[in-house]
Amino acid sequence: MARSYSVYDVFTDSKLAGNPLAVVFDGEGLSDEAMQAITRELNLSETVFVRTSPNPAHTASLRIFTPGRELPFAGHPTVGAAIALAERAHAHHGGDLDLVSVLEERVGPVRCAVRLRQQQASFAEFDLPRKSQQINLSLDKLGIANALGLRTTDIGFENHVPSIWSAGVPFLLVPVHDVGVAERIEFDPQLWEKTVPFVDGALASAYIYCRGAVNHTAKFHARMFAAGMGIVEDPATGSAVAALSGAIHHFDQLPDGHRPVIVEQGVEMGRPSFIHLHIDVDGGEISNARIGGQAVRVATGMLDL
Repeated sequence: MARSYSVYDVFTDSKLAGNPLAVVFDGEGLSDEAMQAITRELNLSETVFVRTSPNPAHTASLRIFTPGRELPFAGHPTVGAAIALAERAHAHHGGDLDLVSVLEERVGPVRCAVRLRQQQASFAEFDLPRKSQQINLSLDKLGIANALGLRTTDIGFENHVPSIWSAGVPFLLVPVHDVGVAERIEFDPQLWEKTVPFVDGALASAYIYCRGAVNHTAKFHARMFAAGMGIVEDPATGSAVAALSGAIHHFDQLPDGHRPVIVEQGVEMGRPSFIHLHIDVDGGEISNARIGGQAVRVATGMLDL
């Protein structure tokens, strides 16, 4: 059976930047093993498989795979799939269009808003299906530093310290002093596995962040390493930024109101990405958070399977 797919670069308005994503539009009838094998064959950080939702009010049901395993939720597949499905459904509309869709993921239904604009990269954002929660586990600062090829004095800024947070996928968030420290990281997956705890049966991935950025429109600079997912380094990680929302609120003690944040990632890989995070705080707590970004299609094809 021939199954159509497209490849999108996500969290960018430029082709061959951002984080590439394969969207397989005809995911019906594929077994878990087949989807995992296709993901390894395409060898991108993530591949999303689109299926018909049993709920007619929902746009589609998604299954999200990395080369190593399936994920219950991920940011760049959500943004990329929302844009891909909207562009596919409205290819002949011929004008600007604002849409709302609901995508079912293992974490639950995810509400997305999509903006299609003529001669511009499309934009999508989604409400976090779960608020970021801290997971309190003992952490070895020296072991973390060694696994990143850093000194312990490189880790931390202001009152930010290493901590584990999850908005559906757990990450060990490691604050570092500045962009220069982030640039010289040499990640050792063997040392990381020996040092870092497992959360929900999986090794917590490394998300390193600092205040400031190469592109001055961004407030934070980040890198992500996930050997347990089959990803050496990821150019953009929306689920990690979703987790980061909790850490930002916790350590920065955000006052009530709306806080827009842009996180840059992928710079060291030559694939700069820009992830839009919006945090709404009410009564000292996060009342809502959203992740958004642009995406551009770079390829289409057929899987002969």
